[in-house]
Amino acid sequence: MFLKKSKIEKLMKNIDQLNFNLTKNNLIDLAEILGNRKELLIRNLIAGMAKGIGIGIGFSILTAVLVIILQKIVTLNIPVIGDYITDIVEIVDRNRR
Repeated sequence: MFLKKSKIEKLMKNIDQLNFNLTKNNLIDLAEILGNRKELLIRNLIAGMAKGIGIGIGFSILTAVLVIILQKIVTLNIPVIGDYITDIVEIVDRNRR
């Protein structure tokens, strides 16, 4: 199962060449992105807008689910939790007016 020394050297040379090519390609991609400031600005702007929209949609869905759950809890008439939620709803109504 032992490999000859020449095969090991050839394998090591191929691995080194592959590593060099991968490193070189990553550096070229990075240089292209950083070299063009306008493209970098546009890419980051679009990414930021997408994150903001995603956070807004996610928060809206989470809030809607929470409100539905709270409504279900109030309809169950659980004494302690129902009173607490009723107080919260009254506070929100007072501050809204």
